[in-house]
Amino acid sequence: MPIYVDHDARRKQIMDAAVRVLGDEGLDQFTLRKVGRRLGGSVTLVTHYFPSRGALMKAMLERTLEDAHAMRDELTAIEDQHDRLEAVLRGFLPDNEEALAQERARVALVSHRNVDPDVDEFFARIEPSMRDVIRSGIEGFVDPDELDAMVDLVRVWASGMVLSVIEHPEMWTPERQRQALRHFVRVLELPERQRTA
Repeated sequence: MPIYVDHDARRKQIMDAAVRVLGDEGLDQFTLRKVGRRLGGSVTLVTHYFPSRGALMKAMLERTLEDAHAMRDELTAIEDQHDRLEAVLRGFLPDNEEALAQERARVALVSHRNVDPDVDEFFARIEPSMRDVIRSGIEGFVDPDELDAMVDLVRVWASGMVLSVIEHPEMWTPERQRQALRHFVRVLELPERQRTA
């Protein structure tokens, strides 16, 4: 009797393993063979779905973009502006294993900008999506003339938090990240949440 394989689930497993290999070993050591080993199989397990490293990287990019669009759609459904802003910022925290692995992989790609066309494409496409997510969280708080500057500020804060967590994971526990987030929101001096009587 043939064994049923959920191909979508298998592709996700491969991409999850690829993210971890990329984050742990960097782009220079990122091979389909290592991804296959991470899954407990051989390179053919990977090449059956992704014939080349470039194809796998493109699939990882598409998944990242899909996740960003889904996050933006979920956030715009949050009616309370303060709750929405906190959800946006929380979405950028690497406060769980999966989020930390994704951010480690993204940081591993940075040194290959302007060297690898796949990496350049990744950053050229992902940055506008990340900025859209941030914009969806803060546009109700600031004047339209100040919106881009506020998006810049929040993006820089989120990137700095990610780097701090990657550099010092022992120090930046999930709770400490959330405390920093709450303090950052207070420092932004956004309008207070309306109190109901």
